[in-house]
Amino acid sequence: MAIFVGIIGIVIPVLPGAILSLAAILVWSLEEQSPTGWTVLAAAVVLIGASQVVKYIVPERRLRESGVPRRSMLVGVLLGLVGFFVIPVVGMFAGFPLGVYLSERQRLGTHQHAWASTKHALRATGLSILIEFIGTSLAAAVWLGAVLFLV
Repeated sequence: MAIFVGIIGIVIPVLPGAILSLAAILVWSLEEQSPTGWTVLAAAVVLIGASQVVKYIVPERRLRESGVPRRSMLVGVLLGLVGFFVIPVVGMFAGFPLGVYLSERQRLGTHQHAWASTKHALRATGLSILIEFIGTSLAAAVWLGAVLFLV
């Protein structure tokens, strides 16, 4: 159940999803105390660890190529955090694009250019979530395969 909640936490970023799923697999491995358990844990560490690295590298490169500066992303993250506390859960989803838009509007001067940059930032964020989701889901699939077929 914790693995599933972790995967949901990736899509709805309230919980540290990948870490929660990895912790659940670790607890299972400690309980299992078998070569299969340790192999599954190693595979989960590699899959989730790789997704944690790739989720920053690929979107960052795409943002750089599209011309969106880190400063705008930082403003978006900060407004997302403020929004999370002002309007619980939903505020993060409103605050992030608003922050990116306002930063880009100030930097670029026009609505059209600022909105284009905001869309690039939202796509990069979605790609980052998708990468983490895939890595954690693959780790969960390895665990499920071991539970159903090997143990």
